[in-house]
Amino acid sequence: MHYVYVLKSDKVDELYIGQTNDLKRRFIEHNAGKNISTKHKTPFKLVYYEAYQSKSDAKHREVMLKRFSGSMTHLKKRIKNSIVEV
Repeated sequence: MHYVYVLKSDKVDELYIGQTNDLKRRFIEHNAGKNISTKHKTPFKLVYYEAYQSKSDAKHREVMLKRFSGSMTHLKKRIKNSIVEV
């Protein structure tokens, strides 16, 4: 399986979008500071993910969320209760 995921930083009010074939490993790597682009924003919560059979489908969805604000806006509306601090 391939996954597109959304992380929410507990440190700064930002979301991070990525894709991987091993969601558990990748989440641990992010929180351990092993990703240069996210290490200064740790710790993270996993707020959303989608599973795909095809790596190309997962990559395409990741690009759509990162490149087209309408895609991310729609997703934020769907998961609004998951990304708000309680």
